[in-house]
Amino acid sequence: MAPVPPVLLAAAAIVVLLVLTVLWWRSRDDASASKRAHEAAQERDPPVDIGETYEFGVTEFSDHHSGERVAVGKVEGFVVFTEDVPNTVEAGDVIRAKVMSFNRDNTSADATYEGRA
Repeated sequence: MAPVPPVLLAAAAIVVLLVLTVLWWRSRDDASASKRAHEAAQERDPPVDIGETYEFGVTEFSDHHSGERVAVGKVEGFVVFTEDVPNTVEAGDVIRAKVMSFNRDNTSADATYEGRA
């Protein structure tokens, strides 16, 4: 096998450096977009009201701040954490839940499971 010319090695190193720079730049843009979305969410009024019942799809399950299994879903892009969800409910199921409270910045709500939609 013939040795690789130094010019070819230098060109490969430049290409790798350019690719890494582009990837780094994109990750910065994604973080900035996420931060802007979070700030916008803090400024808007919640699209749900305390005491009202809403239907939404379960996107995932989390332990949230209570330490118990809670269903996570969204109403008009607004995150709703729902407690007391039976183990038979899975991600993708549509449920009804009553909003009980908001977090301190009004960027999400806590709700109680009322049934399947």
